Amino acid sequence: MGKLAVRALRAVLAVVLTGTMFVQALMLWTLVSGNDPEDGSLPLTPLRVTTILGLGTVQVTLVCIWRLVTMVRRGTVFSHAAFRYVDVIIGAIVAAALVWFTVTALNAPDQRDDPGVTVIMGGVGVAILGGALLVLVLRMLLAQAVARDVEAAQMQAELDEVI
Repeated sequence: MGKLAVRALRAVLAVVLTGTMFVQALMLWTLVSGNDPEDGSLPLTPLRVTTILGLGTVQVTLVCIWRLVTMVRRGTVFSHAAFRYVDVIIGAIVAAALVWFTVTALNAPDQRDDPGVTVIMGGVGVAILGGALLVLVLRMLLAQAVARDVEAAQMQAELDEVI
């Protein structure tokens, strides 16, 4: 991975992480201070709490991606240490899907006249879970690559002994 690509990815990750932290801080301030700018027609407190939690899942994922990019840059990504970050990413995506399903459930009573919105939101939750499955498949590919790397190192050691 080139230096420019790493720098660009890290810049994007930093901007998104900063933005999510800013939004979380504003929502938390609104919850704590009681200064609700809304008219009160919707119960926004549960939606704000789920949004704060959802942004937390995004932040965890961003930090793990940052660590994996660092491992790629150092050439150590094909090691067992990378699995910890990939597993956390999978867990964060599943948590994000659960948060989304919670938002869908909170929104469903207001959509009785148009249940299609709830169905679409449920479909988005299933798509988020599909993202977790995709990362799981990539984890399996990483496991195969690590196993091949270990095997190649063993073969190289045996060849060095013979020579």
